[in-house]
Amino acid sequence: MGRSLKKTDNRCFFILLYSASGLTLPASVMFSFSDAKLTRTFDLNESASPQAALKKSQTKKEFMKKLVLMLVVLVLVSAKGFSQTATKTTPENESFGKKIMNKLEFGITAGGNYSNFTGANFATDPLPGFHAGLTVSYKFTDNFLVSEEFLYSLQGAKVKDGALAGQEIKLSYASVPILFKYRTNSGFYVEAGPQASFKVKEDLGGITDSKFAKKIDFAMAGGLGYQSKMGLGIGARYVYGLQKVQETPSPILGDIKNNSIQASIFYVF
Repeated sequence: MGRSLKKTDNRCFFILLYSASGLTLPASVMFSFSDAKLTRTFDLNESASPQAALKKSQTKKEFMKKLVLMLVVLVLVSAKGFSQTATKTTPENESFGKKIMNKLEFGITAGGNYSNFTGANFATDPLPGFHAGLTVSYKFTDNFLVSEEFLYSLQGAKVKDGALAGQEIKLSYASVPILFKYRTNSGFYVEAGPQASFKVKEDLGGITDSKFAKKIDFAMAGGLGYQSKMGLGIGARYVYGLQKVQETPSPILGDIKNNSIQASIFYVF
């Protein structure tokens, strides 16, 4: 008898829980009382009044509405959190390499040289030449930069008297100026810095193996110019030689030094 009541209680509890959840039960639910071997059938749909059925239906609809609303809120909160996480990947979280690249400016440059010797014991005239190459600049701020250039530069002088009178001394260098630059917001700039030049070849009136000039030449450079917002610009520069040009000192030739005026056009990417 006790076992039958326990089973009955369990089944009744299950039916009540199932109905309270708002879900539709089968047309009729059967359960039995084993006491006195009597079986009783309950038709829940028939026993429930129309008002109760309507109330259950409304309760179910309200529950579904609340569930949908909760899901929508959950999706919106998740999307907002993702958006904030994506926003946090700002310049503070950028990689070191990317920060460096954002501060670099790359460009190309080309122009003419008007060079001559100073300190020579013979008369000379300026020699027209040219230069061309690549530039790279690092911006400390929007106005202060350091610029390095890799140039091929032809310079020298025309000899007016002596054994090489009427001949040209042509010296070709791979020049690397490192210039500190101040550039205004309007685009005008001034620059100054050292320059190292490595001799590529020389030509003394058609003689190319005389070993007249040193392999390395040091100088100071200074100039000014203008760079437009689109990156196109012009510049002028004076390069003053700091050391003697010739490989072997000679009191006859004097203390020859390179000097050059450069005018260029450039484009920064």
